[in-house]
Amino acid sequence: MTLEIVVPNLGESVVEATVSRWLKQEGDHVAVGDPVVVLETEKVDLEVGAERDGVLAKIAAAAGQDVKIGEVLGLIEASEGGAVSAPAPAAAPVPASAPVPPPDPASGAAAVTPVARRMAEEAHVDLSKVEASGSRVTKADVQRHLERADAPPAPVPVPMPTAAPYPAPVPDIRGEDRVKMSRRRRTIATRLVEAQHSAAMLTTFNEIDMSAVMRIREKRRDSFKEKHGVGLGFSSFFVKAAIGALKAFPRLNAEIQGDEMILKRYYDIGVAIGAEEGLVVPVLRDADRLSFAQIEQAIKKYAAEASAGTLSLEALRGGTFTITNGGVFGSMLSTPILNPPQVAILGLHKIEQRPIALNGEVVIRPMMYVAMSYDHRIVDGREAVSFLVRVKELVEDPESLLIEG
Repeated sequence: MTLEIVVPNLGESVVEATVSRWLKQEGDHVAVGDPVVVLETEKVDLEVGAERDGVLAKIAAAAGQDVKIGEVLGLIEASEGGAVSAPAPAAAPVPASAPVPPPDPASGAAAVTPVARRMAEEAHVDLSKVEASGSRVTKADVQRHLERADAPPAPVPVPMPTAAPYPAPVPDIRGEDRVKMSRRRRTIATRLVEAQHSAAMLTTFNEIDMSAVMRIREKRRDSFKEKHGVGLGFSSFFVKAAIGALKAFPRLNAEIQGDEMILKRYYDIGVAIGAEEGLVVPVLRDADRLSFAQIEQAIKKYAAEASAGTLSLEALRGGTFTITNGGVFGSMLSTPILNPPQVAILGLHKIEQRPIALNGEVVIRPMMYVAMSYDHRIVDGREAVSFLVRVKELVEDPESLLIEG
């Protein structure tokens, strides 16, 4: 009896995926629930498992191939009652030009990130020979391995003929790499361009004195971590401040559908996280009901899942407003791009000690530039500026967050 392995439902608004890699090869035995193939979607990687015992008889969609929901990925041969049928004939030898298969995770080799594995397959690199810089082999580790292996020898001087009016050309040994963009990177590129083309996007700026927040964090740091198992970061303060400002200016917590504005009375705050495979925006559901500790715990969990490539589709679904923090990478100022269909996004930046005028005196304070991009079709400049001023007021007076946020 033959059973088809098909592309499953991929989640909200996702209709296509790319075959990332096969975990089993033709002729391999599989058991019910065994992961057989990994699909890369625009949001997360999904493992497709075997629905019965048997032998993987055929791979119908090769790694790198784009597939749609319901398409056949492969075939499992199984006997009646689920007993494993006779093994399929041994697969033909892999040609030298074929990608080197990744090492079996059970062999004791270091774990490998999805991006590093794909890069190694495309470059025909044996991952068992790649030295990991940490607990996992990353894209950077594979790149270093390639650079060491492909380092060109010192160029041989080319003698210049005395009779020639110009020197002989020197071969270009700098080299180039052509790497196919992952589905996630292609999706990010498409959506960012769409956001700029479909919205009347403007950005307004302000600066915030972080002194009060830093005092609270310093005072509560140890007790907060001891009680909740997570540090008290800046994110929870800005999530709470954004919610307080959204309640005062509801059009920034909305979206446009045709000629209608959908004003949302719930606050699902997206928090942008820079993962190795690209930016992801997991969502804090009903963030107005979460405590500071719950917000910090959720963000820490999402960051770990993003790093491991295990974020679920549900974690990335929806969102009414987004916060992105380029300051963690050292950015002083930027103009964030909208996350459609949302109509506003708040950008945070690096905190710097700067001189400011306060009560007629020049003082040094920890200051942060903040930027908010918004869709001018639904949000007026007055609302946008007032929203950012309200965020500034709430962060500079953190006690008010207990009421407003």
